[in-house]
Amino acid sequence: MSDHDILSDAEREALSAVMLEPDLPPQRVLIVDDDKDARELLAEILRLDDIGCMTADSGEAAWDLLSSSSSIGLLITDLRMEPSSGLELIRKVRGSTRAALPIIIMSGDADAKDVIDAMHDGVLDFLLKPIDSVKLAKMVKRELGMTQ
Repeated sequence: MSDHDILSDAEREALSAVMLEPDLPPQRVLIVDDDKDARELLAEILRLDDIGCMTADSGEAAWDLLSSSSSIGLLITDLRMEPSSGLELIRKVRGSTRAALPIIIMSGDADAKDVIDAMHDGVLDFLLKPIDSVKLAKMVKRELGMTQ
């Protein structure tokens, strides 16, 4: 070790070993919808494109997953859910340590005010149901860095 080295040989070897470890698993998408069929269909569509998914049936369940899993890299949420809406979930996320999480909102019956509110809350996109699965998969892959 020379006088100008910051790291010892042992530290340098440990750092090299860490840098050569396999990449972390790809980040997953959290899909939130109180409609079980819609939630599972969307997850299956994304999984067919090799996109890892987690699902939640409510904003509360989604918040629990977001709080406990750092592998979630994108949130897709339905707008209209009970007891809390997708907008409420988004606002909770935006006020947390996960504030930078990219979010896509989907809805079957959104009005202009809903779209404006969602855009003010910094959502990536607002998709109307039925969802264009090809467009969604491309968007998700781009956000998760899965495109070349």
